[in-house]
Amino acid sequence: MASSAILADLNPQRTAKPLALYVHWPFCVSKCPYCDFNSHVRASIDQGEWCAALLADLAHEAALLPDHQLSSIFFGGGTPSLMAPETVEAIIAAARDHWPAASDLEVTLEANPNSAEAARFADLARAGVNRISLGLQSFDDKALAFLGRAHSATEGLRALEAAQSAVDRVSFDLIYALPGDNEAGWSASLDRALSLGTEHLSLYQLTIEPGTRFATMVARHDFEPLDADMSANLFEMTQERTARAGIPAYEISNHARPGAESRHNLAYWRYQDYAGIGPGAHGRRGGMRTVRHRKPENFLSAVARNGHGLSEEEFLEATEAAHEALVMGLRLSEGIAPAELADRLAVDRLLDEKAVQRLTGHGLLEWSGARLRTTAAGRLLLDSILAEIAA
Repeated sequence: MASSAILADLNPQRTAKPLALYVHWPFCVSKCPYCDFNSHVRASIDQGEWCAALLADLAHEAALLPDHQLSSIFFGGGTPSLMAPETVEAIIAAARDHWPAASDLEVTLEANPNSAEAARFADLARAGVNRISLGLQSFDDKALAFLGRAHSATEGLRALEAAQSAVDRVSFDLIYALPGDNEAGWSASLDRALSLGTEHLSLYQLTIEPGTRFATMVARHDFEPLDADMSANLFEMTQERTARAGIPAYEISNHARPGAESRHNLAYWRYQDYAGIGPGAHGRRGGMRTVRHRKPENFLSAVARNGHGLSEEEFLEATEAAHEALVMGLRLSEGIAPAELADRLAVDRLLDEKAVQRLTGHGLLEWSGARLRTTAAGRLLLDSILAEIAA
């Protein structure tokens, strides 16, 4: 009988570590006032130049990540639905050449609902995309105008139909807790969202991020953010309603039918390795944090000069990695297995046990076997909890 070691050599996929690949497309038609992502508006984009640069960046990263199996690819941005389908197809094909791919490889592309982009969904599906994440953001035209979105509510619903026709797996985003939002209005939006037949919803509360146009507007008192009590009420309603509909939260803002969770994002939250290519992309490679040049022109120059777009590579101290893993893992409804995580990250002590005991007594944390997780009340106070329990 062949030994297990020999079997592993014959079938490397059996023992290869899973790897998620993130591809950042940095371009948008316009900059939304709430957005602090690495996005840029350019009058023209040379698709051929960008395809070549991304493929070179991918090849560099792949050479440093052998012995992995590709589990997911995620095209984020920016607005990756502005990418030529040929560019998307070339990157997917190259990734499959660099690593063996899982039989159920998840390939997600973020998309805006503009009609011109929705018309590409079928071509993107033929290129290899099998999951579309659509930025609807709202069903209300006034809210869309406030958010600086370029599409109408009607256009958004048409784009959703196009996405559902093109691929089997579709998710869409909504932003709530806008100024003036109330329980009745958000309840109606949830009714509509839950009626549209998708397996995954990303439901984000509006946050005012430093450096955004909204931050400037709030500082000028152009508008006041929704008060904390109403925001908390809307969050609790969201958790209850989605759970009753069979699309419970598996992460603070992400909801899915069982088995329909974003496998790519789970790799982040479970603190697994992932490769990040393209301007501003982050990655985690064998205990090392990687960062690419943010500005598109600087990224292209770096690739031409060095063969890759890296601007930073830094080994994480065990304690820093442990803190990151806590921050990520406690966002998940499944929580973390502290003993297993401490062993994987080679730290003696992951948690302040007295703080965990105190917060458990207050009903903010709970144990489920060997796993520690936040309660519904605790998820509202996650930042404070993390500050207390980190060893």
